[in-house]
Amino acid sequence: MKMKQQIIETDILVIGSGVAGLFFALKAKELGNILVVTKRQLWESSSYYAQGGVASVVSKKDRFENHIRDTIEAGAGLCKPEIVEMVVKSGPERIQELIKLGVHFSMRKGNEFDLAREGGHSQRRILHHEDRTGKEIETVLIKNCLKQSNIKFLEWHQAVDLITTQKLGISGENRVLGAYILDIKNGEVKTISARAVVLSAGGAGKVYLYTSNPDVATGDGVAMAWRAGAKIANMEFFQFHPTCLYHPKAKSFLISEAVRGEGAVLRRIDGKRFMPNYHPLAELAPRDIVARAIDQEMKKHGDDYVLLDLRTIKPRFFRRRFPYIYKKLRELGFDPAKEPIPVVPAAHYMCGGILTDKNGATDIKGLYAIGENACTGLHGANRLASNSLLEALVFADRASKALASELGELKRVLPIPFWDTGKAVSSDEMVVVSHNWDEIRRTMWNYVGIVRTNKRLARAQRRLKLIQEEIQQYYWDFLITGDLIELRNIALVADLIIKCALHRKESRGLHYNQDHPETKPEWQKDTIIQKDQGFID
Repeated sequence: MKMKQQIIETDILVIGSGVAGLFFALKAKELGNILVVTKRQLWESSSYYAQGGVASVVSKKDRFENHIRDTIEAGAGLCKPEIVEMVVKSGPERIQELIKLGVHFSMRKGNEFDLAREGGHSQRRILHHEDRTGKEIETVLIKNCLKQSNIKFLEWHQAVDLITTQKLGISGENRVLGAYILDIKNGEVKTISARAVVLSAGGAGKVYLYTSNPDVATGDGVAMAWRAGAKIANMEFFQFHPTCLYHPKAKSFLISEAVRGEGAVLRRIDGKRFMPNYHPLAELAPRDIVARAIDQEMKKHGDDYVLLDLRTIKPRFFRRRFPYIYKKLRELGFDPAKEPIPVVPAAHYMCGGILTDKNGATDIKGLYAIGENACTGLHGANRLASNSLLEALVFADRASKALASELGELKRVLPIPFWDTGKAVSSDEMVVVSHNWDEIRRTMWNYVGIVRTNKRLARAQRRLKLIQEEIQQYYWDFLITGDLIELRNIALVADLIIKCALHRKESRGLHYNQDHPETKPEWQKDTIIQKDQGFID
């Protein structure tokens, strides 16, 4: 018996429950009814696992100009200076808001913040809560959101696609009208009508075989925005975190960059330190440089990993400063006071995404993008460590203020059609999904990783084309599942990464192509691509 469908109405639909989505919901709570959709438990997001912290100028020894300069230098010529300045100068106020909400940052004696230093930063400016900053902020935001009567949540619900006027054949400016949402537990697709939609769906690390990201990071926001016709930018710039633990029982376990900020050094398996040969800042060079150096050393010497030597840090201090990392290492049989630990680079952060303005607005009316799935102009070609949570907070705040003035003109458009299953039937061949999932991730890791070539990129593109054709056929023949939605999205995001990487005929920041090793002035511009339009200069 077919379920009776109904339209769920809300003023603002927020897709994703990381720091960006939750902070936005709190800031926009006076604007009307807000529905937050998340495909696992409320807390499950990349934000929750962020170890490092929030970069902000709060020390008297630091200056806004220093943070701005560090961000722009890390971004390799593609940061938008006016966006960098705006975000950096908004940081202290957002930090104070978090504190008022109940976030506890680690303090030193004398009631001063215990500021950490990470790669690319010229000063100690990373506010943190031990080595579980993301968990602390996420937990506090959830607690505050649950107190608000007009903020509702749908856990275990997965966004399938956005509903727009263009898709419905309504003439005029393209505008978002809501989204189709899959109830993962019972397979029902719900129709959500909203006056505005905020995409805060996180990153896409699961596009790669090895990643620091949780399983939910499948590029859903970018994929949905692309299919809706929004502009996407800079997808070739995918950041690989230099130090993920290399251990079969430690899936996606990150060793925070702050560990190197406290003095840990990288060595080859033969014990020789190598980072001073690559950059004056050695282990504290920007992430793109450290990851490429590790990759080169591994390939040159035929090693599967390099070593992170923590013995340079006093054991008592290490246990106090990094209790979560220490506990995990001991559980896996490592004693950081006595032996170096094996690490490898892993896909970590998507610097490109849905192109937005200074308020998080996209080129589709009523559609906003904040957090990792947005390309705001802050990160350029390489993200400066711990600028991600800062960006999430600042753009959540700005998006809420922009919507406050825009929401009045975004009248509800009804009726919108229910989800149509057509002649789709239940699948008895889920092996197709798992096989394609595995092939995409291996293809991306082998051919579109830290170091690229034209030949590898073209090879990956050919494979992706065949896989996408198979997925497209499967998508329309069978009833959708959460796994199928994610597969469809990672295939699309992988294809966008490859297209953008082939388009950029130079090496810059996180994009390093051996066939185009030089950085060229004429390519100091964003790579912008749009469905049915191609690349936009």
